[in-house]
Amino acid sequence: MSEQEKKEPILEKRSSRRTFIKNSGLTVGGVVIGGALGSLLTKDSTTKTTETHVHSAATAVNFNQALMYFDKAQFDTIDAATEQIFPKTETGPGAKELLVAYYIDHQLAGNWGLNTKEYMHAPFNPTASPLFGHQTHLNRQQIFDLGIEALNTEAMKKHKAKFNEITEEEQVAILKACEEGEVTLNGAVTSTYFFNLLKSATIEGAYADPLYGGNKDMQGWKMKNFPGHQMSYANIIDKDEFVKIEPTSLNSQHKH
Repeated sequence: MSEQEKKEPILEKRSSRRTFIKNSGLTVGGVVIGGALGSLLTKDSTTKTTETHVHSAATAVNFNQALMYFDKAQFDTIDAATEQIFPKTETGPGAKELLVAYYIDHQLAGNWGLNTKEYMHAPFNPTASPLFGHQTHLNRQQIFDLGIEALNTEAMKKHKAKFNEITEEEQVAILKACEEGEVTLNGAVTSTYFFNLLKSATIEGAYADPLYGGNKDMQGWKMKNFPGHQMSYANIIDKDEFVKIEPTSLNSQHKH
């Protein structure tokens, strides 16, 4: 057998392995994952290797921008509503830029949305003072579903369009009516209750740690000169003047 004939099966085997890697789930965006190459390919001194740097701008993905509870239509409604509650001004960004709707979506998908840590048994008094706490059998997921439906129903009834498609002035008018309890929700909860819940969640989303989906790039904190999660204040604790500190989030602190 000639030397050429001896080499052909090896080259054919290497080619089939490369084809397998290319066609399987071992690659993401053309980059081979982990040690897949080491186990599937033998080193070929004649092959030129090109190093690929995975940490490029194209791979910088914000995984907080993924819906966990809302569908797209619900998200668009809440995104528009939160922007009217916490609008963009000369001071800084509004709810949309801060990704507040994503924060609310993520909270609804968890224990907060299901009221898992709260007493949820009858009797209920929906007209009772807020001092008496949650007075409905509905959890927050159900309340938001009803509230979103009501916002769109009002917008369609008055302006023949979805809530996120009408003008800002028209959105504000519907939200004010909602706050005053003038909008009907198809459930055992008032529109005032829904509005207050939405307003509270909006403010939380603007100022919570970015780890939870909102407060993008800590811009909410920067507007307030809030330092976030610092490891220590020992170097400034004795200073008389105000010291402005670049904020740090849990994400950046723990390299998540």
